[in-house]
Amino acid sequence: MKNSLFLFLFLCAFVNSHAQHNKLNLLIGTYTTKCDSKGIYVYDFDSKTGDFNYKNATENVINPSYLTISKDKNFVYAVNENGANSTVSSFKFESNTGKLHFLNKENSKGEDPCYIIDDNKNVIVANYSSGTIAVFGKESNGSISKAKQVIQHYAIGHNSYRQEKPHAHMVYFSPDNKYVLANDLGIDKVFSYAYNPDSSDEILKIKDSISVKSGNGPRHLIFSKNGKFIYLLNELAGSITVFSYFNGILKQKGENSLISKDFIGTIGAADIHISPDGKFLYATNRGTANNISTFKIFKNGRLKFVAQNSTLGKGPRNFVIDPTGNFLLVAHQYTNDVVIFRRNKKNGKLTDTKKKINLCSPVCLVFSEK
Repeated sequence: MKNSLFLFLFLCAFVNSHAQHNKLNLLIGTYTTKCDSKGIYVYDFDSKTGDFNYKNATENVINPSYLTISKDKNFVYAVNENGANSTVSSFKFESNTGKLHFLNKENSKGEDPCYIIDDNKNVIVANYSSGTIAVFGKESNGSISKAKQVIQHYAIGHNSYRQEKPHAHMVYFSPDNKYVLANDLGIDKVFSYAYNPDSSDEILKIKDSISVKSGNGPRHLIFSKNGKFIYLLNELAGSITVFSYFNGILKQKGENSLISKDFIGTIGAADIHISPDGKFLYATNRGTANNISTFKIFKNGRLKFVAQNSTLGKGPRNFVIDPTGNFLLVAHQYTNDVVIFRRNKKNGKLTDTKKKINLCSPVCLVFSEK
């Protein structure tokens, strides 16, 4: 009898442990000024079933549209996209409860920050409306220092409406953390900066830059899993430019379109990611398309179109693939929801799970293991 009871308790503990192992924290950054949002939301997400549960949220945080989580999972950093009053905020993060404790905020040193990254030493943001990149140090308690460096981009682009001045749209660490790449939509350039995390005032130093086709409007990029290739998503052209990459230098290899031949409407490519196994690439297109394209990745870096799906909402601003590769989640800025798709790991195709998170103006999705 005692042995049976012991076995029963052991099985219960094993099942509970396995269930908890499937659970991830899903953090969602939102816009707060056009509907009822508290700022940053935290959900439990089950990477086996696609189920989710609300855990916690901030209070009165203005437009935390993009987020990053520290490597130790103890801190969250967010941009506060608010025109000339834009800031960057830091929070202490309780992984188990999902509670976020505000630490401090600093002026973003530019208008409308739209992307943020961090490592053990620094937090770096791209300010869209002013075309600047700002670097903030990390204090011992996880808060951020005043800006240690600000870089201003210059020039104008081909599109007089969207490229009337520089528009820094993304900053991104190279896989070896030796470089920070920065896309500027306004001037059709990708900059490569050598990264010196311990410097007091010259953390980023220009290494190289490369221009894309005039009017393309580079928005986001992603590295291949082996670090040899870069895939650049061009917002205005609705295309993906493929580069080879080595030691901070990019060389163009080819280009793929997200636009079907019979498409008539507004183009607005938004986000790009690669599956955890490195075999498939996904890219979204907003505008009037509101779809997501799937590509197979070959060893030589080339892409082959696989499928195109509706994202089942309007304004697919950002999407994320969970670490297991089972699910792909799309945040819709205008229909106020996060739609959950299941991924076929063999062919990369997506199917609707009929599950979605209803939330005011979601913009950024970030998974964090507990």
